[in-house]
Amino acid sequence: MRILLTNDDGIAAPGIDALHEAIGSLGEVVVIAPAGVQSAMSHGITFHRPLLVREVQVNPRMRGYAIDGTPADCVKIGLRTMWAERFGEGTRPDLVISGMNSGANVGINVIYSGTVAAAIEAAFLGVPAIAVSLHIGDPAKTAWPRAAQIARTTIDRIVAHPLDPHRVMSVNIPTIESAAAPMPAIRVVRMNTAAGIDRHERRVSPDGRPYYWPCGNGMEFAHTAQGSDVEALMEHQVTVTPLWYDLTDDASMSAWRERLDGHCGTAAS
Repeated sequence: MRILLTNDDGIAAPGIDALHEAIGSLGEVVVIAPAGVQSAMSHGITFHRPLLVREVQVNPRMRGYAIDGTPADCVKIGLRTMWAERFGEGTRPDLVISGMNSGANVGINVIYSGTVAAAIEAAFLGVPAIAVSLHIGDPAKTAWPRAAQIARTTIDRIVAHPLDPHRVMSVNIPTIESAAAPMPAIRVVRMNTAAGIDRHERRVSPDGRPYYWPCGNGMEFAHTAQGSDVEALMEHQVTVTPLWYDLTDDASMSAWRERLDGHCGTAAS
């Protein structure tokens, strides 16, 4: 198996290093990741400047390609160009893994996440993908290697089943602060759709202009639905959520066709 590994925290982040180590025996892993932090970039891509690529030895264990773009950029250029340059025309990875993100991507955070966007870009282009995120408690206590081992166990259980080329699976690992932490239960759950509770503190700059400093923690929501990813993660379970990039609201299609299809409007005066 050949795997493209990317993230949104940057190629030197501890999460991608730990996950790279954990999935090494799964197959040949090629790292193509942002040169710097691209958190909360969602599905942004670069149009108006070139994307510089640099091959780097991140540490003694991991070498990869650092791209000065977004997570979606990394996957797009990786699948459309760089993979063929390395392995031959017409080749594709068998799987794209994005992560391991420093911070959970549950609830509405799925929309904002660069980690998830990278996985969605891969699936859109026809390569199944898994996004992996870790809920952080005390950053200083985070047991990255153990969290990555738990992620690997979850990935193994996912890829043991056939994956459609356009499949996206979002995995969230609960807070892991011990190298001896047991394997949590895995739950397949839906995305919590409540709005996040964001706060912005108003401040004044030295020259008198007001500005607003975001001060939410990203994990507070208007409500938590029963059976949702937020609920399961807070119960210290590994969450797995199948995602789909088609945003069409199929349930309302018939109603809107009846209202609008075939109707000719009157030109505005």
